[in-house]
Amino acid sequence: MAVIIGLCVVVVGAAVWLTRHKAAVAEKKGPGGRSMEMPPVPVVAGVVTQKDMPVYLEGIGTVQAFNTVTVRARVDGEVKKIAFTEGQDVHAGDLLAQIDPDPYRAALAQAVAKKGQDEAQLANARVDLKRYEDLLANEGVTQQQYDTQKALVDQLVATVNADQAAIDSAKVLLAYTTIVSPIEGRTGIRLIDQGNIVHAADQNGIVVITQLKPISVVFILPEQALGSIQQQCQGTDPDLTVIAVNQGGTNVLGEGKLAVIDNQIDMSRQFKLKATFPNTDLRLWPGQFVYARLLLTVRKGCTVVPSDIIQQGPQGDFVFVINDDQTVEIRPVKVAPSFSMQVALRDVAIDAGLKVGERVVLEGQSKLLQGSRVRMADAAGKPEGRSPKAEGRPKEGRSPKPEGRSKAEGRNPNASEAGPPAPELHTTVSNGALSRMEGGTALALSACESGISFGLWTSAFGLRPSDFPPLPA
Repeated sequence: MAVIIGLCVVVVGAAVWLTRHKAAVAEKKGPGGRSMEMPPVPVVAGVVTQKDMPVYLEGIGTVQAFNTVTVRARVDGEVKKIAFTEGQDVHAGDLLAQIDPDPYRAALAQAVAKKGQDEAQLANARVDLKRYEDLLANEGVTQQQYDTQKALVDQLVATVNADQAAIDSAKVLLAYTTIVSPIEGRTGIRLIDQGNIVHAADQNGIVVITQLKPISVVFILPEQALGSIQQQCQGTDPDLTVIAVNQGGTNVLGEGKLAVIDNQIDMSRQFKLKATFPNTDLRLWPGQFVYARLLLTVRKGCTVVPSDIIQQGPQGDFVFVINDDQTVEIRPVKVAPSFSMQVALRDVAIDAGLKVGERVVLEGQSKLLQGSRVRMADAAGKPEGRSPKAEGRPKEGRSPKPEGRSKAEGRNPNASEAGPPAPELHTTVSNGALSRMEGGTALALSACESGISFGLWTSAFGLRPSDFPPLPA
């Protein structure tokens, strides 16, 4: 048994060696035995540039109306008129509704009449007081009678003043029957119809008015960003720019200024910020979900490359630099530090490793090695028309993932041009049988009741199972 197994191992080793040797020879030679050189790898190149790089911090935000007013009735009565249409833009002082004013006009007239009555009594009391004053000098009346008359005059003066206050109150209530807009904004859906009876104690109003120009966006950021934001606010330009971007991160909805930083950090270790936007085009709407991007600073004169060129390896970040002889060089680079909530743009700043004007590989890195020859290919179509302010998503890590090397490419990505591919070794164990595949060679070793049979067949050598008779048990 040991002799048979040893023989199998020897045959397998010989077959593997022959297959590898044949593949290596085919890789170095073309038809007719001539040597073949590896063809250049097609790549898309980019250029290292220098420009200013903005640093955006992104947070989830909600649009809020600059002012929101629920218009309610302040007096009881029947709604005689609704003077607005739903969705109408109104100005401060515009008529919205009219409550029946007749009861309040009558109350005003009654208060005016009461004042006139009391004023007449006051005038008579003052005449009597004058008479008592003259009689007192001649001892025609006692001092007590004079003092009583004087007190009556003072009492009537107070009554007249109370009547005037009642008149003013009646005028206010009468004015409340005319409901006007307190702010400039847009009306919402009407909450009550004409002909209904309203009360000052009603919880539901007549209409809700929201001010849309300007408008606010409230968003949140982690507490790690608070120090940097406060430092920038204390600089020469305290009004930091805020960009509102739609949910997909594709369109800029507006540009505004940071208005306020909340005075506390919540339990989730985040804090709120509010920005104000002119919103002249009404692209921001109350309750809308947006991404707010705070322009923290602008780094001047950065060495910049497209983010797609950054690759990651065991030693850190690197890029493929294209030399003048059309070969590539693997060069380590140091990417500029960033915040965890910083927006990842199409370009990244490089602190060390590259010089302005050098050419780097933008696409096709997965087929390259140190010293590989390359040729320039056309770039794939890129979407245009997007504002740089709307690029990217918040960074979860520090840099985009590099392109992986596909197993399907094998050891030689240009196998179709340079000859047959180098064989790969696959091993599977199933139901007590061992199967090993090397290129086109297969070995099967199985156990059976009658003994051990061995078969070797290969497309490379033209052998079949029938070429190997069964071995004795």
